[in-house]
Amino acid sequence: MAIDALDAPTAHRIFMQHRLIEQPAMMVVLADLAVESEAVTALGFQVGAAFDMADPLSRLLNPIAKYWVCKRAPAMVYEAMECLGGTGYVETGPMPSLFRQSPLNAIWEGSGNVIALDVLRAMEREPQVLDSLREFLFSASGRYPSYDNHLKTLEISGLAEHNARNIVEQLAISAQAAVLVNADNPVAEAFCKLRFDRSSNLFGASTAVIDTRSIIERAMPTTLM
Repeated sequence: MAIDALDAPTAHRIFMQHRLIEQPAMMVVLADLAVESEAVTALGFQVGAAFDMADPLSRLLNPIAKYWVCKRAPAMVYEAMECLGGTGYVETGPMPSLFRQSPLNAIWEGSGNVIALDVLRAMEREPQVLDSLREFLFSASGRYPSYDNHLKTLEISGLAEHNARNIVEQLAISAQAAVLVNADNPVAEAFCKLRFDRSSNLFGASTAVIDTRSIIERAMPTTLM
């Protein structure tokens, strides 16, 4: 919803004789947000499918997705609000309400520590679920070097509680990539570049080279017309 609110404003607001959507720096931010939104959505559908098929993988994918969505939502909404400038801050628009509500999922659904520890507990107590997770993640290998290199360094054994958040974060990003790659999603390559070759943790600050225009056109079809 936060991404949808950026469509018309970025298409019509003028900055230095050019529309916001035509500014290279803004295009990188919008493309990064669009890729994140698509990855989150794809992972959500994967979790739902796992439950529908009674797949043991749902035991891990559900809390992994829950943890990451709850953590990323406030950052995404904030970045979208910043794209709008002052109009994104005032109460006449939807952004302030979205921003206030964005941390609530982590409160209702359980704090980050609780969810992360639940993931570790499931991995330790249910080895077959851990095997399913490994199979799922490695099923997407062989397509993009950045993802393959990430898998080589991914630690999913010898789990320690003090590393719980980092472990679950890495699993969440890996799962998003696996879903996109296996589905031949048009943003799969961009996601792998942005999340595994990145030099910054901020939206729009990666040095990865991606096709920002096609990503934005996919997320907001009328914006670049």
